[in-house]
Amino acid sequence: MNELSLSALQVGQSARVVALHTGSAMRRRLMDIGLIPGTYVTCVAKSPAGDPAAYRIRGAVIALRACDADTVHTQAEPLLHPARRAVPA
Repeated sequence: MNELSLSALQVGQSARVVALHTGSAMRRRLMDIGLIPGTYVTCVAKSPAGDPAAYRIRGAVIALRACDADTVHTQAEPLLHPARRAVPA
């Protein structure tokens, strides 16, 4: 599995938080919203410009700026594509 920053996740991709590399005030804020090592996070949306992005963290959807998401190091899960549905004839 690949290690990458949270901001590098594609929409629909999930990852497990490995570490936070930021100053104490931002580190505390990120931990308060549930970004602690071992937590699974899913990127649910990105703005057209790519910043900010919305992430599902412990059941809540939280928007983070790319500069803050860059400090969250994750281990990515494989990107799962939706199952193809048979179209009724």
